[in-house]
Amino acid sequence: MSVHPTIAAFTADGNCLAVGGVPIDRLAERIGSTPFFAYDRRMMTDRVSYLRSILPPEIHLHYAVKANPMPAVVQHMAGLVDGCDVASAMEMKVVLDTPTSPEHISFAGPGKTAGELAQAIAAGVTIEMESANEAQRIVEIGNRLGIRPRVALRVNPDFQIKGSGMRMGGGPQQFGVDADQVPDLLKQIVAADLEFLGFHIFAGSQNLHADILCEAQNKTVELLLDLADRSPSQVSYLNLGGGFGIPYFDKDRPLDLAPLGENIAKLIDTAIRPRLPHCRVVMEFGRYLVGEAGIYASRVIDRKVSRGRTYLVVDGGLHHQLAASGNFGQVIRRNYPMVVANKMDATDLETVTVVGCLCTPLDTLGDNVSLARADVGDMIVLFQAGAYGLTASPTAFLGHPMPAEVLV
Repeated sequence: MSVHPTIAAFTADGNCLAVGGVPIDRLAERIGSTPFFAYDRRMMTDRVSYLRSILPPEIHLHYAVKANPMPAVVQHMAGLVDGCDVASAMEMKVVLDTPTSPEHISFAGPGKTAGELAQAIAAGVTIEMESANEAQRIVEIGNRLGIRPRVALRVNPDFQIKGSGMRMGGGPQQFGVDADQVPDLLKQIVAADLEFLGFHIFAGSQNLHADILCEAQNKTVELLLDLADRSPSQVSYLNLGGGFGIPYFDKDRPLDLAPLGENIAKLIDTAIRPRLPHCRVVMEFGRYLVGEAGIYASRVIDRKVSRGRTYLVVDGGLHHQLAASGNFGQVIRRNYPMVVANKMDATDLETVTVVGCLCTPLDTLGDNVSLARADVGDMIVLFQAGAYGLTASPTAFLGHPMPAEVLV
């Protein structure tokens, strides 16, 4: 049986999975309860180093905080990257508590409230505007505060990215300003004396196809340079987005970064630098940096057989790890990689269905998976849990306790 590449990336201590070098049974005792999320800081550090070795040095690497906003994770990532992208005032506050300078924080997302905009303007972060209405509110708030807001314009491109888990550009979108509306809005921005920096395009996420991503990069740079040429003021900032995916399922193959690094280097040398020699070029990554470094651990609290099918009932569930249940973006439900974490050397395998403790049939974490034979008290670990786990899940559903989170 083949081993998922993420499982292979973790070490084992005897018969136990280890996270950050700590055996899972000892980690559970240290935390004091299950379920819990654990994040391996070494794996995050290694992933950032690897990405930097592939991308050209001119790229400013940003961490997309929405992937995992745990304060300890954000603190750790802030020491590794060049800036952070946030999607709420709460995320902005977490980043402002790190050594990250406000000018290296960007705030994107539709529906920013007046209060959030005021906080961002007062902090001096870059607001990536999503509409003409938002731009007008920024002008009014800046005038009220006596502060010249730092802004960029998020562009909804006139192309779509195939193969992405979520498309966030092309066609009608709640994200960004349609490309054909940008020139007129730029004139209004300059007339209002906002500190306009440049543009941001994020067309899609969770893409595992290097050729498609290269094509998207080419189209992104072409569009941004065209808009820069038509801008009434100097462009000093281009955010090219990210979208790099990680392999969640058995048939997924890890993204080949080599052609992407080569393509970005070519675009910088032949397209961006000749026309915008002093422009700061940003790429933002969330899931790709932290997703594979996290696990979700829960303990078997019941084992039962129903009409020939064996069920393992654990003390966790979709209220903590919605994505693994298939209810966060999957059209056809597929299993995340998982193991019986205290029986890593076991050869006695069986086919089981792993379900959570919630009173709903949606609470399935693994359907017909091959695992070491597990009993009450054993620990089931789901991988690929470092991004869009706890904060992307309905934690209040049915009133169960919140899980712990640790950075190891």
